[in-house]
Amino acid sequence: MAAGQEAVSPHAGAELKAILEALIFASPEPLTPKAIFKLLDTEPKEDVQAALEALKREYDRPGGLQIVEVAGGYQIVTRTDLHEWVRRLFHERTTQKLTVQALETLAVIAYRQPITAAEITDVRGVNTSGVLNTLLERHLIKIVGRKQVVGRPFMYATTKEFLIRFGLNDLSDLPRVEDMAEALGLEAPLLVERTPADEELPATEPDAV
Repeated sequence: MAAGQEAVSPHAGAELKAILEALIFASPEPLTPKAIFKLLDTEPKEDVQAALEALKREYDRPGGLQIVEVAGGYQIVTRTDLHEWVRRLFHERTTQKLTVQALETLAVIAYRQPITAAEITDVRGVNTSGVLNTLLERHLIKIVGRKQVVGRPFMYATTKEFLIRFGLNDLSDLPRVEDMAEALGLEAPLLVERTPADEELPATEPDAV
């Protein structure tokens, strides 16, 4: 051991793991590795990483809670097979659930983003303005720009809240488009066809009437 270098107590690793568990549990949003390292900037990064891996292994067992990676960060959540019991606790109202129409619209946006309301209507065959408002209110989608065509319609894309709600780390975790299309009764090519990026404009406020 080099002169002046103190031995690391076995308790140090356990304490660091406990700190990480508390931070992840208390964070209102998935806690990213960048945020973790910033919060624990007085600790060696390799020690933090080792404690994080140990914590993940500890939660990788039967129980009521699990650590998941969503939206680029870590979150402690209830296990999916226990969600019905948790819903009973919170007396979830049916109005809080997304309708089939909203799920269909959300799927089209997820696979074809960025996309306009008119393009969504072309895919689904029905007007989606009311559904889009609902998805915007739930923070599952956002306006990301305008399409450079007549009328300069808004273009929509999914949000970080969408990733969190559906337990996705990023959009590459979306189910196979064929499976999603079959489940929603849509044609797969309609979900995967994307709008060219050069048709986007920076997002602006709606024009004054």
